[in-house]
Amino acid sequence: MTLKLSENALKVLEKRYLSKDETGCVVEKPQELFRRVAKAIASADKLYGKTEEEIAQLEEAFYRIMTALEFMPNSPCLMNAGKELAQLSACFTLPIEDSMESIFETLKATSLIHQSGGGTGFSFSRLRPKNSMVRTTGGVASGPISFMRVYDAATEAVKQGGCRRGANMGILRVDHPDILEFITCKNSNKEITNFNISVAITHDFMRKLQNGQEYDLIDPHTNKAVRQLSAKKVFDLIVKQAHKNGEPGLIFIDRMNDFNPTPKLGRYESTNPCGEQVLLPYESCDLGSVNLARMIKEKGAGGCEIDGSTTLTINPEQTKCAERIDWDKLRSVTHLAVYFLDNLIDVNKFPLPAIEKATKLTRKIGLGVMGWASLLIQLNIPYNSDEAVNLADKVMSFVLNEAIKKSQELGKTKGLFPVFEGSIYDKKEGSKGLRLRNATLTTIAPTGTISIIAGPCSSGIEPLFALSYYRNVMDNNKLMEVEPLFEKVARERGFYSRELIQRITEKGSIHDFKDIPGDIRRVFVTSHDISPEWHVRMQAVFQKYTHNAVSKTINFPHEATIEDVERAYELAYELGCKGITIYRDRSREEQVLNIAHNEQKQDTKTPETKKEIAPQPRPEVISGTTTKVATGCGNLYITTNSDEGGMPFELFTQMGKAGGCAASQLEAIGRLVSLAFRSGIEVKSIIEQLRNIRCPSPSWEKGQRIFSCADAIARVIEKRLINGASAVASLESVDMAMKHSSSDEAVIFNAKLHGEIMGVCPDCGGTLRHEEGCVKCQGCGFSKC
Repeated sequence: MTLKLSENALKVLEKRYLSKDETGCVVEKPQELFRRVAKAIASADKLYGKTEEEIAQLEEAFYRIMTALEFMPNSPCLMNAGKELAQLSACFTLPIEDSMESIFETLKATSLIHQSGGGTGFSFSRLRPKNSMVRTTGGVASGPISFMRVYDAATEAVKQGGCRRGANMGILRVDHPDILEFITCKNSNKEITNFNISVAITHDFMRKLQNGQEYDLIDPHTNKAVRQLSAKKVFDLIVKQAHKNGEPGLIFIDRMNDFNPTPKLGRYESTNPCGEQVLLPYESCDLGSVNLARMIKEKGAGGCEIDGSTTLTINPEQTKCAERIDWDKLRSVTHLAVYFLDNLIDVNKFPLPAIEKATKLTRKIGLGVMGWASLLIQLNIPYNSDEAVNLADKVMSFVLNEAIKKSQELGKTKGLFPVFEGSIYDKKEGSKGLRLRNATLTTIAPTGTISIIAGPCSSGIEPLFALSYYRNVMDNNKLMEVEPLFEKVARERGFYSRELIQRITEKGSIHDFKDIPGDIRRVFVTSHDISPEWHVRMQAVFQKYTHNAVSKTINFPHEATIEDVERAYELAYELGCKGITIYRDRSREEQVLNIAHNEQKQDTKTPETKKEIAPQPRPEVISGTTTKVATGCGNLYITTNSDEGGMPFELFTQMGKAGGCAASQLEAIGRLVSLAFRSGIEVKSIIEQLRNIRCPSPSWEKGQRIFSCADAIARVIEKRLINGASAVASLESVDMAMKHSSSDEAVIFNAKLHGEIMGVCPDCGGTLRHEEGCVKCQGCGFSKC
């Protein structure tokens, strides 16, 4: 079989997945990656007495569905299967008990998991509230939010093998006494940047909200009510914060426990970073996705082309469109995917013995789908339509039913999950029950990079984000990327032009493009063409057939009101969702716009003539200092000079033996900074522009991370040219603060220093998109939850 990968897929594989040697050179081909993974996962059958021939046949089947881009496992599996690390799970939840020992033991486990490529979820609800008495020391507790900052700083310090960044979910129950502080803890986009946060909402809270009542706040240490709050006021604060910057999300924790398959083992408290995988303490889950975009028959087996003549008023089960889905292929791939994910558990090298024990007790897997929007487009069905919702019901129920059949078959040949007895599947009186190999089977997870590998393929069950966008390339030119399905139909229908694509890139939607046929505009809808109600309805119908939960972003336009967000949260609960994440376009103050907005009002006033700024002439003699900074590219020598009055005047840089592009870029930065100095630009503004710019080779200098040469220059300017009274902390003051402040204050300070600018890809400088509860870069595959 010929492996056909897109240019983007090849770039993502090379950067993040293919094996490299000690010098960083790629030593593996994509086919070899998939062979490595297939071989490792199939080898699990040795434990069950299968012959070498049977194992070889299974390996070939796994290899085929991956190279055909019909199924992809989660990223840690692609990265680590068949290697020494062999940590293959995507997500974990860890318990945090109300003791310093538990808090820091869990922090240690978190660091190990992040280093191995996994994400972690925590409930901080067991920690006693802020200012509670600590009997053993006579002091007062600092509260759960202070320890979230500790975890956030530790995550910042651990880079996941250069491939994935650490990601966390922080959850607090709505009835915890510190809930108001938690709701507003990410009021600034520069705080707790390595966490998604969600409020765990109970059925009782929703009843009190509907009835306009107050509810009790419970001290987890004493399990007694300490005071009451208005459910409406708390809910209003949650909605207000989410409208402001997308957080907190909601986790309907009691609903999740209503579907807990093993209640005797304990109750759910937390989820993974994107909220779709709810787990008991120390459990992990293996995720994978079927590519629905590949589950369609070739033209001629139905005739559902986008030609302006297809009616969508008939139930999809009775239309030619539904007939074009290859149900036999979907059944076959689903069965192999369940087999693959179950085997993965047996060959996985878990980060901790407790995780291995908990995972193998329930053998939970999370099979999901991706390419849903791509499938709808091929079937000429608008995402925001009853037809799409009805088809989603049919497709996901089919996937779940077939997954159950395969898990039952594996249960017969390999055994049921060890704690089957007493589970909700255990045979009840008058009922046959389900004798399953796996306690849970389905999860709709984010498919950020794996959907790029499997492309053209839309992410998860999300609609298309854009039909065209800019991708930065290495020489800083912008390359226009066009959605392949749209480009294909535009060329076939004869309305494709570069000028049109340019307009679409700037606008972001074709909704108002009268020069594009109406049937095309109706089908090629993007996330912001779709009302939040349709987003929630789509999430809810997939949730019906998902054992775990669904990762999806409910997109809002920038002008959406707080009331719009409130209605979406209420609708998600009403329709049976297990959680909800929303994002209002451009609501994060430092987001780089995903599309150009050229509709700003033009100033009709006659512009005043402005005086030109001319740089000061250089005096004959000038004095300064040279600072050596170790960067990821080598030792950088930065000279800062001041004029006779002590004002910053110029900056020069020199890096060891650097030449070519590196030397020219450094010289360019030096010239521009010097020009800014001599033109009277505020020094703090220059620092802000250069600070935290990232390159692929960060380094450490005196306990601080240096993200790039530009970042190093900003820090030297700050250290040498800004007084101690400056609002921006210098490197020296950070060192002093870390030595003399309390541990909590030091961690907060460190977290602020390393705060990220949301919206800009730290790897390639491209635009980050908010999808499936994460931000991801379509250009290079970077993702962050």
